Amino acid sequence: MSDEFDAVVERVRERVTPDDDERERLDRVVAELRERTRDAVADLPVDAEIVQVGSTARDTWLAGDRDVDLFVSFPTSVARADLESYGLDIGHAVLPDGHEEFAEHPYVKGTYEGFDVDLVPCYAVADATQIQSAVDRTPFHTEYLAERIDAALAGEVRVAKQFLTGIGVYGSDLRTRGFSGFLTELLVHEYGGFRPFVAAAAEWRPPVEFDPEGHAQECEAAQPSRNGLAFDDPLVVIDPTDPERNVAAVCSAEAVARLQHYARDLLADPRAALFVPDEPEPVGADGVVAAVERRGTTPVAVRFDAPDVVDDQLYPQLDRSLGGLVGELDRRGFDVLRSAAWADETAVLFAELAVAERPAVERHEGPPVGVRDHAEGFFEAYADGDAAPDDGAAGTYGPFLDGDRYVVERPREFETAVGLLESDAVFDVALGAQVETAMDEGYAVLAGDEVGALADEFGVELARYLDPRP
Repeated sequence: MSDEFDAVVERVRERVTPDDDERERLDRVVAELRERTRDAVADLPVDAEIVQVGSTARDTWLAGDRDVDLFVSFPTSVARADLESYGLDIGHAVLPDGHEEFAEHPYVKGTYEGFDVDLVPCYAVADATQIQSAVDRTPFHTEYLAERIDAALAGEVRVAKQFLTGIGVYGSDLRTRGFSGFLTELLVHEYGGFRPFVAAAAEWRPPVEFDPEGHAQECEAAQPSRNGLAFDDPLVVIDPTDPERNVAAVCSAEAVARLQHYARDLLADPRAALFVPDEPEPVGADGVVAAVERRGTTPVAVRFDAPDVVDDQLYPQLDRSLGGLVGELDRRGFDVLRSAAWADETAVLFAELAVAERPAVERHEGPPVGVRDHAEGFFEAYADGDAAPDDGAAGTYGPFLDGDRYVVERPREFETAVGLLESDAVFDVALGAQVETAMDEGYAVLAGDEVGALADEFGVELARYLDPRP
């Protein structure tokens, strides 16, 4: 099995290692970008250093990747507003067709000679514990790993990145919530290669903690009452350049579990297919409807125009909104079996219900009769309420006794999930701010077979949903 594993890894390594032509092209593009950036800095009233960061700087980039990250490092004496202004001026000068994006502060993203380029301003702080902006620590990451990853280990890192890409957990964006390049490099360095990394991951029992530079012990020695560095995450890798940060903080419990599942799978059955993303064929509307009929559930979806924000702002809001919606559906007795959120031109909050319709009345228990003050208050609140009507409509039944408690059966506010979702009550749940704004401008509720209409835009997502895998 070891020979088979090694053979698979070697084939993957050959495929993901950039060849000489690709390296030469990268070097030429980076040199040209540096020159353009130096010219732009020369027009400013301050000096700044140009630093290449990321996987291309550390020689851990994958063949076919076209990402170049250049940081323009300003003195700490530069005001924050000036740093942002200078950074945008440089970015637009170097990338005239670029556009502005926003992390902790704005920066320019664009293309040059077929490469995707990020031009980001930062501060030249003395060390990563003195950062004034989150991006200030990035150059320290590059410096730290450049001293520890040689050519052989870089090849192991590439294989690890391709594996994480294949199983869908590579990327620290807030849509993926997986393993960043820096985190992957730290883990491969920690274990000394790809094989020991996956072998160890297969045995992890989260929470798992790594402390490459022993920061927790240092902090405990300096502040005994602090009891080390505590992070409430399934995977903790304390930043070797900044002891206050968990490099794996964005990594979700599901991403860690997925790595563990496929690490075991790879070790048991080594195959190159695990290193290639498995993109399902999109399902059509008829396929969605047929699947719903087989499952015997009631799917519902809230659909609205996607807010015009970057993914790292959109997906946390979608997650928050979906959680609020699912919580309310559950509280109302519609029993959500599974849920998901998707976004493209439109955004969708999707929930599959085990219960489609609830009775016209719901049970509401009061306090025990022996608790006099509360019991009398409950009784009086309902004693003069609407009695059960003769026309067949639901009214209030009771108060009556069930054991030692007062109980009433009162009209249910929403008998169907659709009724709830189409009402103003949907805005009482915890929605993301821009999701709420978008829904306030208009949204549609789809239920049952109607969700088949989502297949035109979300056929791949629905295919994954209807054929779930680890």
